[in-house]
Amino acid sequence: MNKEKGSYFVLVVIIIGMVLAGCQSRPQGPQINIETPWGRPSPKIADAGAFYMIIRNTGSEPDKLIGGKSSACGMVELHESYLTAEGAMGMRPVQGGVIEVPAGGQAELKVGGLHIMCLKKLVDFTPGTKLQLALEFEKSGEKTVDVEIRQP
Repeated sequence: MNKEKGSYFVLVVIIIGMVLAGCQSRPQGPQINIETPWGRPSPKIADAGAFYMIIRNTGSEPDKLIGGKSSACGMVELHESYLTAEGAMGMRPVQGGVIEVPAGGQAELKVGGLHIMCLKKLVDFTPGTKLQLALEFEKSGEKTVDVEIRQP
């Protein structure tokens, strides 16, 4: 093979490699990232507190948040806010006990919507307090985040 044909062959191989690399899709499986986790202030005398965040899934498969735990809580439940028949806001465990996190999407846990309840609180939720919260996902396993208590 002459030098010119050899250079042409190497160039074609490089271009094919670049094209194939550009064709790759999202990473296989769920790819969970927790963004802006925070908790709402509440005094120790209050039995419960709430955590909020955005759970982003950049992967190619959905996942589900199935639970959590924290040394600041006697127990942790996944909750949602809803409007009662009387027109007041109420809270209840999420239907099915899980929060769906779609592939290429997110679940937003926010005031007045989905959230994580800390029940049987063991510490004051005062602004500036930092707590650890372990989140359990069906496919992605456990992810631990630092949560700061702050004003909404």
